[in-house]
Amino acid sequence: MPRVEITYCPRCRWLLRAAWMTQELLTTFERELTEVALRPGDEGIFEITLDGETIWSRAVEGRFPELKELKQRVRDRIAPERALGHSDR
Repeated sequence: MPRVEITYCPRCRWLLRAAWMTQELLTTFERELTEVALRPGDEGIFEITLDGETIWSRAVEGRFPELKELKQRVRDRIAPERALGHSDR
């Protein structure tokens, strides 16, 4: 089953944001994901991978993901046929 990893900068105080996104992903994809891991990283990092593939990088995108965007990116890779309700609008 798919695994998501969120690497965040602890010095930047991004743990709460990462934990909130973890909770939302686990709630939305409780049957599709095997786990969502939180991993402290280097200064300024906020990166999300799915099975080792980067699906969001704050360094590349220049911002944090909106929850809707993140759910869509995860869904598109693990359950493309699935509707996300309000997150699809």
